[in-house]
Amino acid sequence: MRIHELNFVSGGLPGDGKVGFMEHKITFKISPTESVEITAVTGEKLLDIARKANVAIDAPCSGNGSCGKCRVKLLEGEVESRKTRHITDEEYAEGWRLACESKIADSDIVVEVPDIASAYRSRMKIADLSDTREVEIFNTTKTAIFGTGIETGTALKTVTVQLTEPTLDDAMSDIERLGMELEAQLGESVVPTHFALAKLPQTLREAAFNVTCLCERRNGALILLDVWNAAEAHKICGAAIDIGTTTVAAVLVDLETNEIIAKASSGNGQIRYGADVINRIIEATRPGGIEKLQKAVIEETISPVLLNMCRSAGIPKTNIYRFAVAGNTTMNHLFTGVNPEFIRMEPYVPAFMEINGLFAQDMKLPAHPNAEVIIAPNIGSYVGGDITAGTLASMMWTSEEMALFIDLGTNGELVFGSADFMMSCACSAGPAFEGGDISCGMRATDGAIESCTIDKDTYKPTLGIIGPEGQKPIGLCGSGLIDTVAEMFRCGIINPLGKISIEGERVREDEYGMKSYVVAFADESDTGREIALTETDLDNFIRAKGAIFSAVKTMLESLDFSVDIITKVIIAGGIGSGINIKNAIRIGMLPDIDTEFYSYIGNSSLSGAYAMLISDAARDKVTELARNMTYMELSSNPGYMDEFVAACFLPHTNAALFPSASEE
Repeated sequence: MRIHELNFVSGGLPGDGKVGFMEHKITFKISPTESVEITAVTGEKLLDIARKANVAIDAPCSGNGSCGKCRVKLLEGEVESRKTRHITDEEYAEGWRLACESKIADSDIVVEVPDIASAYRSRMKIADLSDTREVEIFNTTKTAIFGTGIETGTALKTVTVQLTEPTLDDAMSDIERLGMELEAQLGESVVPTHFALAKLPQTLREAAFNVTCLCERRNGALILLDVWNAAEAHKICGAAIDIGTTTVAAVLVDLETNEIIAKASSGNGQIRYGADVINRIIEATRPGGIEKLQKAVIEETISPVLLNMCRSAGIPKTNIYRFAVAGNTTMNHLFTGVNPEFIRMEPYVPAFMEINGLFAQDMKLPAHPNAEVIIAPNIGSYVGGDITAGTLASMMWTSEEMALFIDLGTNGELVFGSADFMMSCACSAGPAFEGGDISCGMRATDGAIESCTIDKDTYKPTLGIIGPEGQKPIGLCGSGLIDTVAEMFRCGIINPLGKISIEGERVREDEYGMKSYVVAFADESDTGREIALTETDLDNFIRAKGAIFSAVKTMLESLDFSVDIITKVIIAGGIGSGINIKNAIRIGMLPDIDTEFYSYIGNSSLSGAYAMLISDAARDKVTELARNMTYMELSSNPGYMDEFVAACFLPHTNAALFPSASEE
């Protein structure tokens, strides 16, 4: 340990204004063979230290102590840590602590980070483009998007030229020689990028002055992006990226054939700063916050994803000449390094809806430095480019049917309409569907319960678990949570208020009288801890599902419509594929209409970004959709809170809205 001296400005501490503090070595054991060491001073929070060390500790509440997910095990040393309801006396004695509630004391420490805390980065179950029907249309139809009249094709253009070699009598510069030939073929002059100019002398001579040039029209000028030996194979690629609050998914595309040549996904590195956009915005307002969050999503998440795809496809990163990015409004701000603070403050104004003129070098993306970064436009403070891109992929804008598009993930966003009009809104469902606010909640990675049925006589559940055969459960992800609550309601384990109304071996009651239902006993789980839903969990979930339905109903009623007018419901998002529609209706989360009206289209945000990547016409169409869509701010709608309160009931205070809820 080393003693440091810290000087304070006048007006701080009494005396000479100097104070000593202790520096300690903090070791995070991530696995038996992997550990991270960092120094910290007395009084620093363990969660903050982990963030500085880029150690992934899951903290959906961003460290305010409410979620209980940032559990670590103290192996050596001491920390100052208050007891919380999230850790039992036995667990506390074993060394378990909440990282957000633990401060460094006067010793070096070694803490174990449970694998589940970092598994979201590498083993997250993510809906990607291969889950959708669109990928087949994209890869078999090279001339149109989604079978509509929107044509594929971009402003990128290749030209092969054979130049005369310079001599003493013809000592024209390389770029003039190339520029004259390109102008002769294309009818206009070209403006070289520094990247192309730096490559030009060596490439020309290695290729015997027979080269292929890649040009792109931008703002009326023809830009020379790259040049290479005409005799060599050279893929012209682009990347479509969906930046979700929880996950990031991407595809690498051959822009000459529109073929997907690689795909990859990862948990969003920003997640250690909070599970939802509000916590991320709050973090961004702190000193250095915007820079930290931008680094987390670009350097720690997107860049490794891109490099992995390039390695898989066997291409250099500089062969990526174009990006199309779709994310919610907050993610778009943090990706571009723009302050998102005023998104969450009335009157909820983003810094931008549309943004153009961004390039890979501006964002420090591993690609051709002049690759354009196209961002799907936002619609409002909480409805962003992921929804405009998803709306394009849903094709609801081509139909006369009254359709409802729902993107279910960390947030809930909705679009209602047809070819004639569209309205959008976002509801503050909270992170329950991604495991936040639920004591046994988790994201969709190995060990997550993704489906559940319960025997009505014995109350014993049968579980579907993500992972290899024999995988024991760790917690409940979104789809499993919906199933479990619906089954508990069907079997009479809980009443319409979400209170447990039975007794038995699967019901626990704590010293405060709060009951819980045991989904898996300690010896059945992978962690050796019971997996149980408490009445607090049930209350949090009911509010989350209530937010979804009340948003639907408020939007419809603002147009003087009822749910009966809906003939098509398109579900997208991370948990959509696993949802049991009948169960979602039973608990009053989705409208009680014919289940045949429901369909799932996977990661529609990535599908839409893919369309924008391979088609300038699709890019223009997404912008048109965003500009023409009406955005409803639910928080300022006078009837929304009444609808929300009515929906915080199983299935709803108005049982007539859910006639099928009582069916077996």
